[in-house]
Amino acid sequence: MRRLGLWLGLIVFVAIGALIITAIAAKVVVDNQQAQARGVSLRSCDASVGPTQPGEGERGTVDASKLDDEQKGIVALIISIGKQRTLAPRAWQVAIQAGMTESGLHNLTYGDRDSLGIFQMRPSMGWGTYAQVTDPTYEVNKFYDVLLAVPDWENKRPGDAAQAVERSGFPDRYHKWEPMAATLVENVGQVVDVVACGTGLGQLLPPSQAAAKAISFALGEQGKPYVWGATGPDSYDCSGLMLRAYESAGIILPRVSQDQYHAGAMLPVREAQPGDLLFLATDPSNPETIHHVMMYLGDGKVVEAQQTGVPVHTRAFSFDEAEVVPQAVRPGV
Repeated sequence: MRRLGLWLGLIVFVAIGALIITAIAAKVVVDNQQAQARGVSLRSCDASVGPTQPGEGERGTVDASKLDDEQKGIVALIISIGKQRTLAPRAWQVAIQAGMTESGLHNLTYGDRDSLGIFQMRPSMGWGTYAQVTDPTYEVNKFYDVLLAVPDWENKRPGDAAQAVERSGFPDRYHKWEPMAATLVENVGQVVDVVACGTGLGQLLPPSQAAAKAISFALGEQGKPYVWGATGPDSYDCSGLMLRAYESAGIILPRVSQDQYHAGAMLPVREAQPGDLLFLATDPSNPETIHHVMMYLGDGKVVEAQQTGVPVHTRAFSFDEAEVVPQAVRPGV
């Protein structure tokens, strides 16, 4: 009887602990929902483009401060024509990145073969006459004309959209000026929060009620060992823990972290709420290099299955950590 009583006591203790964890998780999510509901405008958030690295806004500011008068004038022209044509700020950013990469935002009268001007347009390739491709107003309008003909350009990363126009043999080089271009769009173009695309008719994405259940599950698995490829119930890898946590809330995620990145609503990582998934990648600007996923708990904490030899645990987290992917994902939305 005494042993039976001990077992019953242990079961009751575990059950109460689970209820406490669930209640705490639910309160965290509800509190954040209420805070977010106060004075928050609807946002059309294109979180997959814009400055790639959390904290790179400083780099953009530094780079922008080094521009000379000609460069500043060309930036102002790009933005002015973009506004006149009622083009989205994303188009201005693409043009600035392309111009900075091709000519350093100078209206050059020379270049590779017959390449000329801000965007190194070639008369021999049908971009216009010599006089046209060295006329800044013509050049900017011509760039926009070609950009608008690129399928789905507005959903591409700005550097990739620039490459689609320029067709360079070095396609990745346009990404270098992403932070600077975003900074210029914000400040010269007077666009608030270009990373989140400003205000618009997009849907505000509050944390799901399922997040409370997912958090509760993940916290309840603390102490279980990390095993690569494991999906529970006795051990987990990083994506296996997220898979089972959201499965407990009725949301089915893909098996691996790179696929989980595409399994929900995307938002800027600094706007993450409890239950959102955060990712690490060897190249944070390239989702194909994602190698780790964890769950944000709020207040600078995450729960994760990190690596071999480290059991499931919670830890302090900073958005400025190395390898943080600049987008968080909200499953089930």
